[in-house]
Amino acid sequence: MAEQQTVTFIITRQDSPESAPYEETFHVPYRKNMNVISGLMEIRQNPVNANGDKTAPVYWDMNCLEEVCGACSMVINGTARQSCAALVDKLEQPIRLEPMSTFPVVRDLIVDRERMFDALKQVKAWIPIDGTHDLGPGPRMPEKKRQWAYELSKCMTCGVCLEACPNVNDKSNFIGPAALSQARLFNAHPTGEMNASERLNGLMEEGGIDGCGNSQNCVQVCPKGIPLTTSIAAMNRATNIQAFKNFFGSDQAH
Repeated sequence: MAEQQTVTFIITRQDSPESAPYEETFHVPYRKNMNVISGLMEIRQNPVNANGDKTAPVYWDMNCLEEVCGACSMVINGTARQSCAALVDKLEQPIRLEPMSTFPVVRDLIVDRERMFDALKQVKAWIPIDGTHDLGPGPRMPEKKRQWAYELSKCMTCGVCLEACPNVNDKSNFIGPAALSQARLFNAHPTGEMNASERLNGLMEEGGIDGCGNSQNCVQVCPKGIPLTTSIAAMNRATNIQAFKNFFGSDQAH
């Protein structure tokens, strides 16, 4: 009987936010069309490392398993991406799994992406609604504008663009490409544009758009193909105009 084929994972582990990282190797049974998540599930069911030692199951985040939620982002063979969409057959072995280095590690492959959500707060990435009564269907968005705005709305806050950006690190408070693009999305909304100046002023705060070095790594790695550099250029122009308005007192945000 032929020996069962296996997949080798070398996983960077960390028992707590304060502890030192270490590597642990696992061999899991191969199945056709399996993804990285499938391998991690096998380890969870049978947490025995390559030395035959019983160990703690590997911790990782996941949710939708359809590359929509962004929760399962990790560094796979040196590239930040979603582990649900990473097929074992298309990866070089051994498969190395690491947590994204831009964010603090919680445990193993789980990271704290709080800085992304703080960035969304800074640029007010939402549409404020005044009251709870029925406001009707609201203004229509022209179809051409809706099409490119829809591309921006695909952002799943996965953190891959921040991982690739050299300006996002523990020595910087740069909010990153995702928040810049979301400001453009909500400013394009017929209702959201009423608060456009507030978002632009948020972009001009510390850690805002001035922190972008235009390396363009973000647009190359975005799993949703969002035109991040186009958004950054648009927000550069918009914040310059807003700065003039602020200076001459014609459009101060309150």
